Amino acid sequence: MMVFSTAARNVSRRAVTPALRSARPMMSTVKQSTRMGYISLRSISSEANKESKTAESDTAKESDAELTDEQKRIKELETKLESKNKEAVELKDRLLRSVADFRNLQEVTKKDIKKAKDFALQKFAKDLLESVDNFGHALNAFKPETLEESKEIDDLYTGVKMTRDVFEKTLQKHGIEKLDPIGEQFDPNKHEATFELPQPDKEPGSVFHVQQVGFTLNNRVIRPAKVGIVKSTDE
Repeated sequence: MMVFSTAARNVSRRAVTPALRSARPMMSTVKQSTRMGYISLRSISSEANKESKTAESDTAKESDAELTDEQKRIKELETKLESKNKEAVELKDRLLRSVADFRNLQEVTKKDIKKAKDFALQKFAKDLLESVDNFGHALNAFKPETLEESKEIDDLYTGVKMTRDVFEKTLQKHGIEKLDPIGEQFDPNKHEATFELPQPDKEPGSVFHVQQVGFTLNNRVIRPAKVGIVKSTDE
């Protein structure tokens, strides 16, 4: 029985071995086809991925290109805006300067007009001052005892004095004021010293005598008063 079973195994092995040998090429072919299928699928998948990545890259490039154009446009607009802002600042500065210059010109013009109005009579006023002086000389020519002795002379004196007073009031209406600085301190801007004498009972530097009255036109001296001043005794 043991011999028979061994022989049977040998027979079965011999029968199976050629079949296995014939099946091996077929299995190899199947494996190769399977591998090829896998390779082809991988290549298709790889190509699809490449195409997808390429499409995404192209889309990203287009998007980047669009963003770049927008950024360029934005930068260009920002540059223009900055330039316009600088221009606006310069124009505003020019406008403010022009307004300031115009206002200064208005003020200067007003002052000039006022000065022209205030001092338009200066030359005419100077010519009238001699008439005022003549009224003063005429009144000083009358002596008190003569006025008491003759009524006609007294009336003449009164008429001349009234005429002088009216004349001076008319001058005052036009801004012409008399400078009679008796007892005041000497002011070189308003007075002209013609002589100097010591006066023990008076303050040194003060005016004790008015030789000729002065006049101002709207507070501007048009003729200084000619005066005598007290000399200091310390010198």
